[in-house]
Amino acid sequence: MPPADPQTAPDYGCQAFLGEDIAVTAGANLGDSLADTGGEIAETCAGDVYQLAPGARPVALSLRRDAAPGESARSQTLAAGSQVGRPGDRLTLCGRLTLMAPDSDIVEMLLLRLEEDGRVLALPLSPMAPRTDYSLIEVSDDPGEGRLADIACLAFARGTRITLSDGRQMPIEALEPGMRVLTRDHGPQPLRWVGKAALRAIGSFAPVVISAGAMGNAGDLIVSQHHRMFLYRRAREPLLPTSELLVQARHLIDDEGAVFIREGGVVDYYSLVFDRHEIIYAEGIPAESLRVAEATVERLPRGLSRAVRDAFPELSQSQHFGTEADPQMLDKLGRDRLAGRRRDS
Repeated sequence: MPPADPQTAPDYGCQAFLGEDIAVTAGANLGDSLADTGGEIAETCAGDVYQLAPGARPVALSLRRDAAPGESARSQTLAAGSQVGRPGDRLTLCGRLTLMAPDSDIVEMLLLRLEEDGRVLALPLSPMAPRTDYSLIEVSDDPGEGRLADIACLAFARGTRITLSDGRQMPIEALEPGMRVLTRDHGPQPLRWVGKAALRAIGSFAPVVISAGAMGNAGDLIVSQHHRMFLYRRAREPLLPTSELLVQARHLIDDEGAVFIREGGVVDYYSLVFDRHEIIYAEGIPAESLRVAEATVERLPRGLSRAVRDAFPELSQSQHFGTEADPQMLDKLGRDRLAGRRRDS
């Protein structure tokens, strides 16, 4: 497959809510929406409870993938295709809000301002549901050093041992395209591409550590927060449409400290791509490879996403068959039981 012309690589796309769609329903700023802050993070108040308006629909943002002259982590330029503003308008990253849902799930939200007209936008880094109370527990005017296009990552950390077709385990940083890796569904498969990004381990970039033995893994497994682990339920339960589950690592964090987020320093993340979206073995337990599709590639750090688009311009891989498990489903199934059964997968 020939590489894509870098000049025609797609712009980065994401979705955000209009500021007026997220308002305070209880607290000091009762009745005010995020639009009323003017993008000033100091105008928000910890303890306020926010709700997403019923019927609210996100708007599409298309952002220049390459930084414009003078552009910093706090600003980015709109490209053609945005549903707000015009190409060339400047979008400023004003700060980060951390909210907690009633089920204790944490949602980080970026507060944005379109400089040309002052319009305020909110970009949740996790899904938000309407008519649900989200308590503001932390306010930061430092959104981190990552650009807006670098808000999420799907990767394994340096040192992760990947099982090859002959049963050997090799550190991920030693893998090269063409090597044959053991997959759960299709046996030995050639590795098509290996990507790397070095990021500060803060906020949504901080990795999840699955301690050795917590889920049957031979050693500590360190992955990005949105990386999905594979769980197989031998006896299918009424709650599950399939016996196969895909669970984001951040949803597996427990109170005992066996699975936790580790902040601080720099983390080297590696992404693996095959001809199909595969389930491979990392530290002896099944986890997903990078799925090459617009919805996932747009979340990668800028260097990784550009390289994937150049190597795989069609972005057409189908997702591995299985049920995406949210925190509510995990609570109903029992997280401890899930982890215990993992040894039988």
